[in-house]
Amino acid sequence: MIGLYSPGTSIVHRAPTLLKLLMLSIAVLALSSFDSLAPLGLAAGGVVTLFLIARVPVRAAAAQVVPILWLLVIAVPVQGLLAGWVVAGLMAGRLLLAVALAALFTLTTTVTAVLEAFETLLKPFARWIDSERIGLLVALTIRCIPLVTDIVKEVLEARKARGTHGSLLALAVPVVVRSLYAADALGEALAARGLDD
Repeated sequence: MIGLYSPGTSIVHRAPTLLKLLMLSIAVLALSSFDSLAPLGLAAGGVVTLFLIARVPVRAAAAQVVPILWLLVIAVPVQGLLAGWVVAGLMAGRLLLAVALAALFTLTTTVTAVLEAFETLLKPFARWIDSERIGLLVALTIRCIPLVTDIVKEVLEARKARGTHGSLLALAVPVVVRSLYAADALGEALAARGLDD
């Protein structure tokens, strides 16, 4: 989610995060219950309308949805041959719309708002769990995903610059070592702030 938020003042941006999470969950469940292409087409129209209302830039929306198309290029023919083309079309439509809705949530909701929503959801369980620590854990998870991605990119670029194309092990070892160094530095920073217990 870091760097994916698309600022705006639309009603979708301003909607409470918990409401958006609830609506996203209901929508994905509803999509899974569709058994014909007609309601799926109506749902697609609704999703497009939400993107238009949110005024999300086309490039930002496409960057979130297009990667799933590569999976569908492989999955749809296989599903079509095994279970029929209608079933394959339903599967593709459901998956594409679910990803689009998740992308809309990501593009219209800040990381801070998501963390606050998690803490709010967990407050009734404060007797058993520390909602602030869970929020911190979610924040660290969100932050570490792009961090590890950057490490992999840097290692790949370094290998390319040296003109080497080693095995998967030759890629994995420097990535793991650099990730451990980053985790160690993060742990020291948290300990310095009194979060080591």
